[in-house]
Amino acid sequence: MSTTAWLAVAVFAVAYALIATEKVHRVAAALGGAVLMLLIGATSADHAFFSADAGIDWHVIFLLLGMMLIVAVLRRTGVFEYVAIWAAKRARGRPYRLMVILVGVTAFASAFLDNVTTVLLIAPVTFLVCDRLAVPVAPFLIVEALASNVGGTSTLVGDPPNIIIGSRAGLSYNDFLVHLTPIVVLLVVALMLLCRWLFRSAFRHDPDRAASVMALRERDAIRDVRLLVVSLLVLAVVTVAFALQTVLRLEPSVIAMVGGLVLLALSRLDPTEVAGDVEWPTLVFFAGLFVMVGALVSTGVVARIADAASDAVEGRLLLASMVLLWGSAVLSAVVDNIPYVATMSPVVAELVRADYGGQDPQVLWWSLALGADLGGNATAIGASANVVVLGLAERAGRPISFWQFTKYGLIVTAITVALCTPYLWLRYFVFA
Repeated sequence: MSTTAWLAVAVFAVAYALIATEKVHRVAAALGGAVLMLLIGATSADHAFFSADAGIDWHVIFLLLGMMLIVAVLRRTGVFEYVAIWAAKRARGRPYRLMVILVGVTAFASAFLDNVTTVLLIAPVTFLVCDRLAVPVAPFLIVEALASNVGGTSTLVGDPPNIIIGSRAGLSYNDFLVHLTPIVVLLVVALMLLCRWLFRSAFRHDPDRAASVMALRERDAIRDVRLLVVSLLVLAVVTVAFALQTVLRLEPSVIAMVGGLVLLALSRLDPTEVAGDVEWPTLVFFAGLFVMVGALVSTGVVARIADAASDAVEGRLLLASMVLLWGSAVLSAVVDNIPYVATMSPVVAELVRADYGGQDPQVLWWSLALGADLGGNATAIGASANVVVLGLAERAGRPISFWQFTKYGLIVTAITVALCTPYLWLRYFVFA
């Protein structure tokens, strides 16, 4: 590799270490790393701001911004308080039951909405219900981020990397449902069972608090019926548009921004006040992270790693699928899985065209999707939903540290990826 490439690796490593150790704020670390990448020539302004493969992914940024606007308006209707009371009453005030309900709701919603949108909608509910029951909010937020990444794996629109894979491989919405939904259902059940062990210290049942919650009426929480109806209508249209995006030929970012701006106009609220609820530091952090990862792409670092892997497994489909599954899980834990999949998808496309003695190489796409989507759970910056949850927690004055998230994420990732290994082997090699 060139000197510039080695310098880019060093800058990324230092910035990542600062984010992980929280010696400096993660936004400052990401922006500082991005600036250094520009100064050392690892990337350029054209690449950083305009390249689809090696720059800021504006689709992700504007998708987040549009959904944040929708959530900011929804928050003023009282619907989150309504759902919080409903969930707490269905759980009868017991924290573990509540966590299972929230995991199920989050995973299911993430299959139809992208995972970032889901956590943006679920997190406000979580703050409210945890306050009602006097239980720590961090375990619930962490498991919701994990559930969103697991649930989002099942569909084309559930996780941004799947959109990239579907486009590159020509896979349909139904292809993802048929091939990934069965294992995702198993993984969601496994996550529910893991919660009992991982977060056992958070399940303190307070009978008095539970009794007070059971006495509440959900309907009393709604503050603005008109705004709620308008907001839910816009959200429903946005959700349907996400599912029909290939027919409409609209990017998810366009759908989200149009929905957010239309709702803002119809809400009759002060735009400045609503914009104040947007997680601007989270958006800036993503921009810095994209520039740093893009620099690794521009200097050929990621491509060299990918090429070495493809050379090592050439012609051996089972080995290739397992290396891709576990390798993607490891790399997606270090870099955001969106730019990782954008970089790896051309490599996988080449691998799919190779000769495997009559075996169907489509399994490589499912290995990439499962590895990248589930590997994003491993660290606090492995997936977009994780970063958003940390930003929401910090904004609410309940910060979650990098390692607080990661110590749970690593366990969940190892177990879920391990469960995918026999699934791929049995379905695509033994019973193919």
